[in-house]
Amino acid sequence: MKDHKIISSCDILPSWKRVKKTLLLHHYGLRSDSSKYNYYSCRGIYVGKKHLWLQKHIKTIVVVLGLLGCLFLIDSFFISFFEFENPQPTTSSNNSSAFLQVKDSNIHMKQSPIQMYDRLLNMAGSALAEKEFKQEPSNLWAEPYQQASLWKPCADKNVKHNPGNIVKSNGYISVSANGGLNQQRVAICNAVAVASLLNATLVMPKFLYSNVWKDPSQFGDIYQEDYFMNILKDDIRIVKELPPHMKSKDSNAVGSQITDADLPKEATSADYIKIVLPILLKNGFVHFLGYGNRLGFDPLPFDIQRLRCKCNFHALKFTQKIQQAGSLLIKRIRKYSTPPSMLDTQLLGKFIEKKESHEYARGTTKYLALHLRFEIDMVAYSLCEFGGGENERKELQAYRESHFPLLLQRLKNSTFISAADLRKLGRCPLTPEEAGLVLAGLGFKRSTYIYLASSQIYGGTSRMNPFIRLYPNVITKENLLTPTELAPFKNFSSQLAALDFIACASADVFAMTDSGSQLSSLVSGLRTYYGSGHAPTLRPNKKRLSSILSEDGTIGWNNFKGRIKKMIQEAQKLGTKGYGKSIYRHPRCQECMCKLH
Repeated sequence: MKDHKIISSCDILPSWKRVKKTLLLHHYGLRSDSSKYNYYSCRGIYVGKKHLWLQKHIKTIVVVLGLLGCLFLIDSFFISFFEFENPQPTTSSNNSSAFLQVKDSNIHMKQSPIQMYDRLLNMAGSALAEKEFKQEPSNLWAEPYQQASLWKPCADKNVKHNPGNIVKSNGYISVSANGGLNQQRVAICNAVAVASLLNATLVMPKFLYSNVWKDPSQFGDIYQEDYFMNILKDDIRIVKELPPHMKSKDSNAVGSQITDADLPKEATSADYIKIVLPILLKNGFVHFLGYGNRLGFDPLPFDIQRLRCKCNFHALKFTQKIQQAGSLLIKRIRKYSTPPSMLDTQLLGKFIEKKESHEYARGTTKYLALHLRFEIDMVAYSLCEFGGGENERKELQAYRESHFPLLLQRLKNSTFISAADLRKLGRCPLTPEEAGLVLAGLGFKRSTYIYLASSQIYGGTSRMNPFIRLYPNVITKENLLTPTELAPFKNFSSQLAALDFIACASADVFAMTDSGSQLSSLVSGLRTYYGSGHAPTLRPNKKRLSSILSEDGTIGWNNFKGRIKKMIQEAQKLGTKGYGKSIYRHPRCQECMCKLH
């Protein structure tokens, strides 16, 4: 032992592979405290022959390190080169901070980061660092079933006879739709179907002002009125206003007002004929107040169902102001022009940039759109817990007392279900952290651009931090469009939501965290209808995901990946609309689409 020296150092380099992994981890700012990557330790190391080996190969090691440095410089160059064409650009290193600066003024904030799955997050971060320079599986960005391309749009074909042949209308139907953009869209198409069913003339739908949405927008501020009337002119009569002699009547006073209390939630055509038609024939008009989801999907006559499809997928085009901003948004996400798809044509109209085929850029940026539902009202109403401890429990309870007194009253008379059991049952909204783990499990690279469509994220930066650690390239309409470009939409939440709708529907992949939301339902349906089998949608099963995540302390990364992929693939299985299912979300049915043989 006397001819050996003892040195204390952390600079011994074990091997080429370990150096590469360690540098990757360091480059991406990931933790390396797991045993798998803990290659360095500051302890006494005996050096004899090993010291001589190090002296002999020091030049080789320096050359290798130099090559690695060049590799990272090239990587940095490409990141800088491919930055967004944005008057207010953000680099890949500060995308997350730009996102948080935009959102901090609009979201409920917490003081410290909150995460629930430390071990899985560390494994996900390590896995993403390892695969960053490897080829990404091509099936990530594709529909898993080729048969999807056999279904083609055809709801605009042969819907009904020309109403000019109808001798007389039974009267006028006016509608005041409630809710936000997506609830109103459903109400419009339901009203079109009811007008046809009752042989009535539809007055251009109105939108109720909501204290929640605080948006005074009307139909013509969001959709093209003349286009809507023209597309449906061979199916129903539509007028912009009630005749003067009808306007003077008080619908409530004369008994022509219909509210949600008068109709079942999933009312059938028989319900409308029994309840509404007699009032329409007696008074000449009916006013549906706060109209929304008050028409079921089955049983319904074939022509009426097809007309509802035609309304949703063909008649509702956003105004040119929204289309123009949406086109600019998509261009900046993708960075270069791409050949327009059927989806692009439907969403953006004349604002698609048309070029010769050879002029379109190759290798344009693919992006994933994520509809993240984690607003405080949804979080509080769920009665779940999200790792925030006693402060979170008190805060959410106070919110319930202020906003959901009826919920608390019902809870007093119902069987208690613990927060842990609610999570097992799949009743809890997915956190940003859980959404990030799903994407990592599927194999999306860390460099993936993710368009975030969301409202006010509960927890703000503390909740988004785990997600951004995995996926720093988070983009939103607020950091893609300038304040001047967004100014026309300020204080119009439904019009801003329309921009999110466009970005989600046009995405290469659309991922949702809540399959029950109207935006997710309408966007996924539009992608099915116009996507030609090339517009995949990711729908996590919250109950199954909860079971997988509950094994955070023991599950291996390969096992986690396999179960996540299986969960998503099973939700993507190709199928036609089931009985009672929404045609807005499941348009693969004879009333909406045609299947090629």
